[in-house]
Amino acid sequence: MNIRLFKPSIGEEELEMIREAFDRSWIGLGPMVEEFEKQWAEFIGCKIAIGLNSCTAALHLALRTFNFPEGKKVILPSLTFSATASAILYNRLIPVFVDSDPVTLGISLEDLERKHDSDCVAVIPVHYAGHPVPMDKLTSWAKGKKLRIIEDCAHTAGGIYQGKALGTWGDIGCFSFEEKKLMTTGDGGMLVSDDPELLKDIKAMRWVGIDKDNWKTAQAYTSANKDAMHWFYEINLLGYKYNMNDLAASIGLAQLKKLPEMNKRRSEIIRKYLDDIKKINGIKPLLPFEPEKYVYQMFGIRTEKRDELMIYLKSKGIATGCHYTPLSIQPLFKKWGNNCPFIEQEANKFITLPLHADLTKEVVDYIIQKISEFNKY
Repeated sequence: MNIRLFKPSIGEEELEMIREAFDRSWIGLGPMVEEFEKQWAEFIGCKIAIGLNSCTAALHLALRTFNFPEGKKVILPSLTFSATASAILYNRLIPVFVDSDPVTLGISLEDLERKHDSDCVAVIPVHYAGHPVPMDKLTSWAKGKKLRIIEDCAHTAGGIYQGKALGTWGDIGCFSFEEKKLMTTGDGGMLVSDDPELLKDIKAMRWVGIDKDNWKTAQAYTSANKDAMHWFYEINLLGYKYNMNDLAASIGLAQLKKLPEMNKRRSEIIRKYLDDIKKINGIKPLLPFEPEKYVYQMFGIRTEKRDELMIYLKSKGIATGCHYTPLSIQPLFKKWGNNCPFIEQEANKFITLPLHADLTKEVVDYIIQKISEFNKY
């Protein structure tokens, strides 16, 4: 057995879309990126979507959009990937780490209230593993404090909370299409909003400060106004090299068509995990998974014997992981941390188990069997 923790579900559909890009001989920022942006906006139900090379870039530019004064504070959960906090530092802002809700592991609304002060300008809720933060409560609270809301949707794609797509509750939503996510473009991300004016500079920011579509220029080079100075451009703001390319968008367009079915399959696997784990003492689900209701990128458990169980499963060919070591105790961030006592201790019990759309019933049965065997020792 060699059971992967995560695995992209890719095949001929993706290859066919890549061939289209090859046939066009345009594989950089081009028409497929534009089409993917259009289809993603329709899928999420937002007014504008902009393709980037990562969710990290999306988080960076989302904060950059507001031009917050240097030294202001941004609130985020300690239990998240480093990119959430790194984006804050990129913008010369200060992270304020908040503890986790003991049950859902999402950002604690009680600790959020305690740690807010007048220097806070934004909050970044993270839908950890795909389980929604109670956005109705959070948005009401944040608006009352005049805070901007940037949703970190790296663990969800197509998730709905109270009839509204995750990623559209706040001012800006940031999605990940990295290899391990619900759908993939290899590496990639998307930034979305219902306020196009808010994102008016993002296309320039993602391409070294130049808001210009080279593929459109190339198409019109000889057929449009022959007196046009096609070489002219201006740089009016500081930009980055964060654009998505047509190869990535090609994969994304194929993956988006498959996403509902892949999400359905993940939900079926999670339901089986949940039903089987009930029979094992000393093991409980990582959070209150509701696979018939929400979309999850990860599945995990809590156990007092985390390290021993992970080593045992590794010896049986089963990959596992820990998501995550809280940022408030990481060396880079600890000068703002050591202040989230629940999650800093509880995270030592977390094990992420294999979850991807290609997992078979037989493989899940094997994983459960090995966890049960370990529990009897």
